[in-house]
Amino acid sequence: MFLCDSQEKLRVALYVQKAALQFIDAARKTEHPLPEMARECGFSVSAEELATVVRNHDAKALRHHMGVDGVARKVNVSLADGVKSDEVGVRAEVYGANQYTEKPPRTFWMFLWDACQDMTLLLLAFCAFVSVAIGLATEGWPSGMYDGLGIVLTILLVVMITAASDYNQSLQFRDLDREKKKIDMQVTRDGYRQKVSIYDIVVGDIVHLSIGDQVPADGLYIDGYSLVVDESSLSGESEPVHMSSAKPFLLGGTKVHDGSARMLVTAVGMRTEWGNLMETLSQGGEDETPLQVKLNGVATIIGKIGLVFAVLTFTVLMARFLVGKAHAPGGLLRWRGADALSILNFFAVAVTIIVVAVPEGLPLAVTLSLAFAMKKLMEERALVRHLSACETMGSASCICTDKTGTLTTNHMVVEKVWASGAAQTVSTAKGFDELRSSVSENFTRVLLEGVFHCSGSEVVTSKDGRTSVMGTPTETAILEFGLEVEKYTKVEHADAKKLKVEPFNSVKKTMAVVIASPNAAGHPRAFLKGASEVVLSRCGSVLDGTGAAEKLTEAKAKRVASAIDAFACEALRTLCLAYQDVGGASDVPGDGYTLIAVFGIKDPLRPGVREAVRTCHDAGINVRMVTGDNINTAKAIARECGILTDDGVAIEGPEFRAKSPNEMRELIPKIQVMARSLPLDKHTLVTNLRGMFNEVVAVTGDGTNDAPALHEADIGLAMGIAGTEVAKENADVIIMDDNFSTIINVAKWGRSVYINIQKFVQFQLTVNVVALMVNFVSASFTGSAPLTIVQLLWVNLIMDTLGALALATEPPNDAMMRRPPVGRGDNFITKVMWRNIIGQSMYQLLMLGVLIFKGKSLLRLGSGGDVSDAQLNTFIFNTFVFCQVFNEVNSRDMEKVNVFSGIFSSWIFPAVAGATAAFQVIIVEFLGTFASTVHLSGRLWLASMMIGSGSLLMGAGLKFIPVDPGSEGSSDRHDGYQPIPTGPNAV
Repeated sequence: MFLCDSQEKLRVALYVQKAALQFIDAARKTEHPLPEMARECGFSVSAEELATVVRNHDAKALRHHMGVDGVARKVNVSLADGVKSDEVGVRAEVYGANQYTEKPPRTFWMFLWDACQDMTLLLLAFCAFVSVAIGLATEGWPSGMYDGLGIVLTILLVVMITAASDYNQSLQFRDLDREKKKIDMQVTRDGYRQKVSIYDIVVGDIVHLSIGDQVPADGLYIDGYSLVVDESSLSGESEPVHMSSAKPFLLGGTKVHDGSARMLVTAVGMRTEWGNLMETLSQGGEDETPLQVKLNGVATIIGKIGLVFAVLTFTVLMARFLVGKAHAPGGLLRWRGADALSILNFFAVAVTIIVVAVPEGLPLAVTLSLAFAMKKLMEERALVRHLSACETMGSASCICTDKTGTLTTNHMVVEKVWASGAAQTVSTAKGFDELRSSVSENFTRVLLEGVFHCSGSEVVTSKDGRTSVMGTPTETAILEFGLEVEKYTKVEHADAKKLKVEPFNSVKKTMAVVIASPNAAGHPRAFLKGASEVVLSRCGSVLDGTGAAEKLTEAKAKRVASAIDAFACEALRTLCLAYQDVGGASDVPGDGYTLIAVFGIKDPLRPGVREAVRTCHDAGINVRMVTGDNINTAKAIARECGILTDDGVAIEGPEFRAKSPNEMRELIPKIQVMARSLPLDKHTLVTNLRGMFNEVVAVTGDGTNDAPALHEADIGLAMGIAGTEVAKENADVIIMDDNFSTIINVAKWGRSVYINIQKFVQFQLTVNVVALMVNFVSASFTGSAPLTIVQLLWVNLIMDTLGALALATEPPNDAMMRRPPVGRGDNFITKVMWRNIIGQSMYQLLMLGVLIFKGKSLLRLGSGGDVSDAQLNTFIFNTFVFCQVFNEVNSRDMEKVNVFSGIFSSWIFPAVAGATAAFQVIIVEFLGTFASTVHLSGRLWLASMMIGSGSLLMGAGLKFIPVDPGSEGSSDRHDGYQPIPTGPNAV
């Protein structure tokens, strides 16, 4: 009876539980109804319901869906084979694409509106409309509107060109931003492991995660080893989170701190937590670079000087006008519309002087030059993530570079193997035959077991049946060696279950795995692989040729160490492989291993590296190799590529970090190679180079642990192929081809940016000085300004936008890399620049001053009358413009006499110079009504161009005047190439 009651209660409880589950399920279906399209495609869970599971870390909901396996069934995917390729489009349509909503880009009309907000242009526009009103009232239609309409049309031209320039730059930066976001992930599809773009990942994809990866979407942990995720970008928590089957919720946008795993994607794009965060963020622009900040200060000073000259010019013109008015019939009591028009014109001239004086082209030139350099560097396989990095790279005095993949090709192959007491060359069939004959089948089985199971990479078979290895170059080399051993020995490795994995990282310099070994009757067996010295120090025995372990005596250990050194001296990377049977335990042992083999891996030097290092030395840039490899390997490679010299020092990381600050101060300048280094050693070296020696340091890195050094350096350079996403995010520049020669191109373009801005500043200040002085002096002595409002606006266009376009986009030349690097504290406007500015200004002021006061008699224009005045003013305007055109050519090189060298290396400069001259002809000959110009005879055109071309002769003469750069920087700097300033007062 009692048993029946118990069964009845249990049955009732089960019914109640079932009813509760059905109720909950019905509630969920009501809350997240399944769309008809999803049902037709074979899916049984909606996108919203699936997204909330991970986003809310809802373990209860996950249990309701029967765990990861149940979710996989509901999204119709196999955890072993992954998504089918022909389903990707359908999944994207049902569950969404892995793309985030971005703020709409700024349109051309927005830039046009910004350009119209310039206060001085608005003042001029107001003056123009008042001028039209007064002109129509006094002179009638249509002559009364010509002056005002000319100003309006010129303002529109300035605004249109400014907006077009800004819009074009925004398009370039948008393209570069798109490049920054390109990430490839490894996924399993159609049963094969392959790489796909992060944007092509869909719900149901099986994604493989490893150290340094960014989690591409929200998902669930399937399986893996020691997975640790950094969620600080989402939660703000600094402590990494350990993931497992019990804690399976992986959020997109987080970073893999350690370990490896497979995840099932459950939400993509805007349904992820990261997507929601991205939607709330506004689209930020680039911060101003140090050089832009510096030049903004220069522009402010010049603008204030221009304001003073504008006020003085207006005051002088008004004073002369009032004096003349007082002596006229009727005196100051009789006013006409023409008088108001004159006063308005004086005010407009003053405002225009401010427009010309304020050098808006300075920040424009920096942005234009940087945008141009970034675009060209993209073509040369370097992605600049931060604008300031491009200009800062021009001042780099030291490069701390990795060895593997940067100086070498990163295409590795096992060249030699030390096994059973002897070294064998295994790069040929004969070498494999000798290896096979020197060891037993038992030895080969243990070797293959270690090679294939103690690896973070994977042997995969493609759809066409070809076998390949997917993973890091080092492990790829070892696995390919294992495949060759299987081919030659006919011994194959057996599959085994992995019980525990400790992935490789650059601090431990080893990886370990515990497997249920078929060769050990299914008992756990641990394998250890990594840096030769580290693994050897943890071994107590060595495997002989028969496959038996024998004690590793001190004499045998020395012989193994000698073999390692011999491999290293041949520039081979060395790794050791060892094993240990661990009985019933599954933990990774600390020591007591049996050494199996030592691998010597060949990684050839990249073509062009020697020449690139020599270029660095010629440019005064010290190159230091910082690597985790054996010191003998590092020294051999460093000598081969020219980094290590006879008087240089090669040191190991442990020895370096044991030094005191005083010892480091003595040692660091001599260090050329640091081997067996930890990421902390690289960070310490960079910090001391910057702090103790005030060096501008560029650092290369590819691993997650390189992030602190990349962040600390003046310029962080991440590797695009071998680099992790964490390294790339902390870098300023991504070297897309991992090539050291590309780094030199970044330095060359950085120097080019700096010198181009110096050229432009020299050109612009000359125009400023001459334009201000000509109008002020003429107003003071003659009572009128020879350059009208429209003419001054045209000069402003030549000086700012067109000048920036011509000079800021000059490509670099090899001579730039034969100069010392720029430093941190010297003046931006150098003595060489002052010499050129003052010399050119004096020449132009002298020529124009003679024309203002003696032009009519020298040019035989007659002694008076409106016609001769108009011809003289047109001639002065024309001469002034051609002085700037020829001085623009002269500004191409601040030191060399031959300024035409390489002038056609870029089409932009000759096109801008030619267009300026052509527009000048049109303005003078065809737009006289609006520009206040008259027709000039051939004789006057020739005379005008001859005076203008005198700027070239003057420039050539100035370059023979020696300039002492002593106070501007170190005594070995020359050629006017000066350091980037750091303070706002370094003018």
